[in-house]
Amino acid sequence: MSETMNNIDVKALGKVAVLMGGSSAEREVSLMSGKGVLAALQSKGVDAHAFDPSQQDLGELRKQGFARCFIALHGRHGEDGTVQGALELLGIPYTGPGVMASSIAMDKIMTKRIWRFEGLSTPEWRMAASEQDTRDALAALGAPMIVKPAREGSTIGLSKVSSPEECAQAYALASRYDPEVLCEQFIEGMETTCAVLGQGRSAKALPVIKIVAPDGNYDYQNKYFTDTTQYFCPSELPAEMEAAIRDLAEKAFRTLGCRGWSRADVMVRASDQQLFLLEINTSPGMTSHSLVPMAARATGMSYEDLCLHLVAHASTDAAQGAEL
Repeated sequence: MSETMNNIDVKALGKVAVLMGGSSAEREVSLMSGKGVLAALQSKGVDAHAFDPSQQDLGELRKQGFARCFIALHGRHGEDGTVQGALELLGIPYTGPGVMASSIAMDKIMTKRIWRFEGLSTPEWRMAASEQDTRDALAALGAPMIVKPAREGSTIGLSKVSSPEECAQAYALASRYDPEVLCEQFIEGMETTCAVLGQGRSAKALPVIKIVAPDGNYDYQNKYFTDTTQYFCPSELPAEMEAAIRDLAEKAFRTLGCRGWSRADVMVRASDQQLFLLEINTSPGMTSHSLVPMAARATGMSYEDLCLHLVAHASTDAAQGAEL
């Protein structure tokens, strides 16, 4: 991989905007990701600059002469296809999946519908538009059950409910972030995540990461701000299971038409070792606690080289043709 990195002409990349911050509920994490990416690209000699879409109009990207963008935005207006669409209109290549793939992946319900249609395993679910819908979902799916906004990330607005009495608070919390609420069967078992780099049939999964969070609670705090969560990469899983998770992640990536990079979260059910796709993140975190850089390091690719690789492969839907 280092040989490939050495072949990248950083001057030919032109002026690069690292999009960070934004207006979503994940602004804080986005700023952490963006600052890390900015420093990494600058250390490689890239003419990179910070750009916060909540502070400047995106039209300024063209006016200021930016040739490509590294999207370090998370959540709404960052990885839901909206900023990707704006960059398409501006004709500026960007990192990560295109408009359609980003939009679908951000919507956990639509993602699950497509995965289910394609025969990929994902937990049973119900949509909820009220407290009563949430209670009905619990009766259908069984306890415990996960309740979360359909279009948020980083476990924002997520609750684990075990009784009907907990449904009202869980629904109220999730619906603060999205009118569409996802009630999902809870999978008891091991949590893993697997990043995929590339495009189409050439996309390849990075090594699997096994996640062991305090009391099994991999929430916002334990993701980004504590050092008590344990990550295993290499995963120490049996070779067959590692291969199966990587294969499932690649299929999840291709099925949604992703390109560039994404990270799939996969549960391994304790009772029978069956794999279940939870979701796919099309603008993964790049903080000190983030997982894609960890997986890349296991292959010999540094954080700086990963950032350079991603921005060097920035593209647009227009350049690629149809994504699916």
